Amino acid sequence: MKKNFNVIQIKGFKGIIYLGFIGICLAVGFGWFPGWLCMKGWNLAANYFMQMPVIGILQGILLWGILAASYFTFRKDKLVVCMKASEGLSEEELKSVFANIKKQAEQDELFLRNALKAHNAELKIKNLTETDLPKHNINKDNKEKIETK
Repeated sequence: MKKNFNVIQIKGFKGIIYLGFIGICLAVGFGWFPGWLCMKGWNLAANYFMQMPVIGILQGILLWGILAASYFTFRKDKLVVCMKASEGLSEEELKSVFANIKKQAEQDELFLRNALKAHNAELKIKNLTETDLPKHNINKDNKEKIETK
Protein backbone atom coordinates (compact mmCIF):
# COMPACT_ATOMS: atom_id res chain seq x y z
CA MET A 1 0.00 0.00 0.00
CA LYS A 2 1.39 3.37 -0.96
CA LYS A 3 1.65 5.75 1.95
CA ASN A 4 2.56 8.78 -0.16
CA PHE A 5 -0.72 9.84 -1.68
CA ASN A 6 -2.43 13.18 -1.90
CA VAL A 7 -5.67 13.88 -0.12
CA ILE A 8 -7.87 16.79 -1.07
CA GLN A 9 -9.10 18.44 2.11
CA ILE A 10 -12.18 20.61 2.00
CA LYS A 11 -11.69 23.30 4.61
CA GLY A 12 -13.95 26.31 4.77
CA PHE A 13 -15.23 28.47 1.96
CA LYS A 14 -12.04 28.09 -0.11
CA GLY A 15 -12.45 24.30 -0.10
CA ILE A 16 -16.09 24.57 -1.19
CA ILE A 17 -15.07 26.82 -4.08
CA TYR A 18 -12.32 24.32 -5.01
CA LEU A 19 -14.79 21.43 -4.91
CA GLY A 20 -17.27 23.39 -7.06
CA PHE A 21 -14.54 24.17 -9.59
CA ILE A 22 -13.60 20.50 -9.88
CA GLY A 23 -17.26 19.48 -10.25
CA ILE A 24 -17.90 22.08 -12.95
CA CYS A 25 -14.75 21.09 -14.86
CA LEU A 26 -15.78 17.43 -14.81
CA ALA A 27 -19.34 18.21 -15.89
CA VAL A 28 -18.17 20.44 -18.74
CA GLY A 29 -15.33 18.16 -19.84
CA PHE A 30 -17.32 14.92 -19.87
CA GLY A 31 -20.85 16.18 -20.48
CA TRP A 32 -21.45 19.62 -21.89
CA PHE A 33 -18.57 19.91 -24.38
CA PRO A 34 -19.05 16.49 -26.04
CA GLY A 35 -22.81 17.17 -26.01
CA TRP A 36 -22.21 20.52 -27.71
CA LEU A 37 -20.08 18.78 -30.36
CA CYS A 38 -22.84 16.18 -30.93
CA MET A 39 -25.43 18.97 -31.22
CA LYS A 40 -23.30 20.86 -33.79
CA GLY A 41 -22.65 17.66 -35.77
CA TRP A 42 -26.37 16.71 -35.75
CA ASN A 43 -27.45 20.21 -36.78
CA LEU A 44 -24.84 20.29 -39.57
CA ALA A 45 -26.21 16.97 -40.88
CA ALA A 46 -29.79 18.33 -40.53
CA ASN A 47 -28.95 21.11 -43.01
CA TYR A 48 -28.31 18.51 -45.73
CA PHE A 49 -31.42 16.40 -45.07
CA MET A 50 -34.87 17.99 -45.27
CA GLN A 51 -36.75 15.92 -42.66
CA MET A 52 -34.24 16.04 -39.75
CA PRO A 53 -35.13 18.32 -36.81
CA VAL A 54 -32.63 20.70 -35.24
CA ILE A 55 -31.65 19.83 -31.64
CA GLY A 56 -30.55 21.90 -28.66
CA ILE A 57 -27.77 21.43 -26.12
CA LEU A 58 -29.82 19.15 -23.82
CA GLN A 59 -30.61 16.80 -26.70
CA GLY A 60 -26.92 16.96 -27.71
CA ILE A 61 -25.88 15.86 -24.21
CA LEU A 62 -28.43 13.03 -24.36
CA LEU A 63 -27.12 12.04 -27.81
CA TRP A 64 -23.58 12.02 -26.41
CA GLY A 65 -24.73 9.78 -23.55
CA ILE A 66 -26.37 7.37 -26.00
CA LEU A 67 -23.23 7.26 -28.16
CA ALA A 68 -20.91 6.69 -25.18
CA ALA A 69 -23.15 3.98 -23.68
CA SER A 70 -23.44 2.25 -27.06
CA TYR A 71 -19.67 2.33 -27.52
CA PHE A 72 -18.99 0.70 -24.15
CA THR A 73 -21.78 -1.83 -24.65
CA PHE A 74 -20.95 -3.06 -28.14
CA ARG A 75 -17.18 -2.81 -28.44
CA LYS A 76 -15.20 -6.02 -28.83
CA ASP A 77 -12.72 -5.39 -26.04
CA LYS A 78 -14.91 -5.57 -22.98
CA LEU A 79 -14.35 -3.08 -20.21
CA VAL A 80 -13.22 -5.06 -17.21
CA VAL A 81 -12.98 -3.58 -13.77
CA CYS A 82 -10.86 -5.77 -11.51
CA MET A 83 -10.85 -5.55 -7.78
CA LYS A 84 -8.24 -7.55 -5.99
CA ALA A 85 -10.31 -9.92 -3.95
CA SER A 86 -8.78 -12.73 -2.02
CA GLU A 87 -9.85 -16.17 -3.04
CA GLY A 88 -12.07 -18.10 -0.68
CA LEU A 89 -10.46 -20.06 2.12
CA SER A 90 -10.59 -23.81 2.15
CA GLU A 91 -12.35 -25.62 4.99
CA GLU A 92 -9.05 -26.51 6.64
CA GLU A 93 -7.95 -22.89 6.60
CA LEU A 94 -11.30 -21.76 8.00
CA LYS A 95 -11.08 -24.34 10.81
CA SER A 96 -7.58 -23.14 11.65
CA VAL A 97 -8.71 -19.50 11.68
CA PHE A 98 -11.65 -20.29 13.98
CA ALA A 99 -9.38 -22.37 16.25
CA ASN A 100 -6.99 -19.42 16.53
CA ILE A 101 -9.91 -17.09 17.32
CA LYS A 102 -11.15 -19.45 20.03
CA LYS A 103 -7.64 -19.80 21.48
CA GLN A 104 -7.21 -16.02 21.50
CA ALA A 105 -10.59 -15.56 23.23
CA GLU A 106 -9.57 -18.03 25.97
CA GLN A 107 -6.25 -16.23 26.44
CA ASP A 108 -8.04 -12.88 26.64
CA GLU A 109 -10.43 -14.25 29.26
CA LEU A 110 -7.49 -15.58 31.30
CA PHE A 111 -5.72 -12.25 30.98
CA LEU A 112 -8.81 -10.37 32.18
CA ARG A 113 -9.19 -12.69 35.19
CA ASN A 114 -5.55 -12.17 36.16
CA ALA A 115 -5.83 -8.41 35.67
CA LEU A 116 -8.91 -8.29 37.93
CA LYS A 117 -7.14 -10.38 40.60
CA ALA A 118 -4.12 -8.07 40.47
CA HIS A 119 -6.34 -4.99 40.67
CA ASN A 120 -8.23 -6.39 43.69
CA ALA A 121 -4.94 -7.25 45.39
CA GLU A 122 -3.65 -3.74 44.71
CA LEU A 123 -6.79 -2.24 46.22
CA LYS A 124 -6.41 -4.40 49.35
CA ILE A 125 -2.79 -3.32 49.74
CA LYS A 126 -3.74 0.31 49.23
CA ASN A 127 -6.51 0.08 51.85
CA LEU A 128 -4.10 -1.58 54.31
CA THR A 129 -1.43 1.04 53.83
CA GLU A 130 -3.89 3.91 54.23
CA THR A 131 -5.43 2.59 57.47
CA ASP A 132 -2.58 0.74 59.23
CA LEU A 133 0.40 3.00 58.68
CA PRO A 134 0.87 5.94 61.05
CA LYS A 135 0.39 9.30 59.46
CA HIS A 136 3.46 11.42 59.27
CA ASN A 137 3.58 15.13 58.55
CA ILE A 138 6.62 15.84 56.42
CA ASN A 139 6.42 19.61 56.74
CA LYS A 140 6.47 19.43 60.56
CA ASP A 141 9.65 17.29 60.55
CA ASN A 142 11.36 19.65 58.12
CA LYS A 143 10.59 22.66 60.36
CA GLU A 144 12.00 20.88 63.38
CA LYS A 145 15.20 20.00 61.51
CA ILE A 146 15.62 23.57 60.30
CA GLU A 147 15.05 24.98 63.81
CA THR A 148 17.54 22.63 65.41
CA LYS A 149 20.37 23.57 63.06
